[in-house]
Amino acid sequence: MDAAGRAPDLSGNPRRFVWFTVAYNARAYYPVLAILFIDLGLTLEQFVLLNLVWAASIFLLEVPSGALADTLGRKRLLVFSSLLMVAEMLCLLLAPQNGGLMLFSLCLANRILSGTSEASASGADEALAYDSLPEEQRGEAWDRLLGSAMRWRSGGTVVAMILGALLYDPAFLNRALPPALQISVALAHRLPVILVLIQAVTCVFITLSMVEPPRPAGTTGPTLKKAMRLTLDAARWVFSTPRPLVIVVGGVLIDGIVRNLLTLQSQYFRLIDVPEWSFGLIGAATGLASLAVPAVARRMNQRFDTPTNLALVGSLSLVILSLIAPAWKGYGVIPAMLLIPCMGYLGFTVSRALHAETDSSQRATVLSVKGLVFNLGYGACSLAFSTALSSLRPTRGEGAFQTLLAWQVPFFLIALLVFFPWAIRKWRRNPLPISADGSP
Repeated sequence: MDAAGRAPDLSGNPRRFVWFTVAYNARAYYPVLAILFIDLGLTLEQFVLLNLVWAASIFLLEVPSGALADTLGRKRLLVFSSLLMVAEMLCLLLAPQNGGLMLFSLCLANRILSGTSEASASGADEALAYDSLPEEQRGEAWDRLLGSAMRWRSGGTVVAMILGALLYDPAFLNRALPPALQISVALAHRLPVILVLIQAVTCVFITLSMVEPPRPAGTTGPTLKKAMRLTLDAARWVFSTPRPLVIVVGGVLIDGIVRNLLTLQSQYFRLIDVPEWSFGLIGAATGLASLAVPAVARRMNQRFDTPTNLALVGSLSLVILSLIAPAWKGYGVIPAMLLIPCMGYLGFTVSRALHAETDSSQRATVLSVKGLVFNLGYGACSLAFSTALSSLRPTRGEGAFQTLLAWQVPFFLIALLVFFPWAIRKWRRNPLPISADGSP
């Protein structure tokens, strides 16, 4: 309630949530992410290790940030996240090419700030949007809003992918520019970062315009002690309740290995001799294909239970990894284009299932527990990949990367064969619903 006793107007929050998720996630440097850092002067092993630092930052801050969102307010965390996004882009803009320790330090700062920003936004954005919807048929309204957000994000990704790759290629730009306006390679490689900096500033203004939904009595009180108690209660609930446990474990199993490969996708494209100017077109085609994912994912989740949907997306991921492993020149692009739609299907399934199981007063905290586990899994995959890459490099040389692409397939297959029999048994127990604080 405001000072006059009126309920706050939350009607604009769902629309602002869609704007925020597009501006925050559809980043123009994504199609060249790996080669952006490598062309600055880092090795592939350093890049993978920096992503481990990114995941570790989220691991340390994800759940406390979610708990603080449930105590201090979701809007405040989203504004903070947007400001951190501005800072991380400035680090990349200031990083000197082949700058040795200074380069690595600024790239390290970028990854830490990025992880902190992701942790602050994770859970808080969805929780604010979900609780801004009318209580009547809120679940159905959330399905529609989540589908709309995914479609707009896919559209934004199409634009970002095309612009990012084209801006990164100085040869393309200089062909289009008059001789007096020719740009250097170094400047071209910063243009996608400048574009994302503009998006970050946009996110600041979007989040400042959001309205904090009222929360149930007893859930306010901005203290770190309360935030940590919420954290422990939510984590205990997730890991002791069969259905949330299946959702989170199944999600992280698939997300970790697929996301690690997505992070290295531009390096994979170089491996199969795909020209850099086409990275954006490939990303755009992927984004267009992803427009159909929300509708398909919604129908599949309405028709089948969560373990079945996890089994479907896990099987699809295994097929994709198997087709990527041979690194076919040119044709290897086709299975790589299925990675993002696969992640979209997984994200819809996990989000829908976890929202249905979670109490509103702890929603951001539980979503942050999910985010923490997902990023811990991603970090573990990055560490394993980097360690194996360093070990193979002396004997396999440049072939070490392709060797690891093949090795990850049998490991993933074994993990799926272990997980799903356990998940089905857990899901069928169908315990009495309990709240996130552990009470019936």
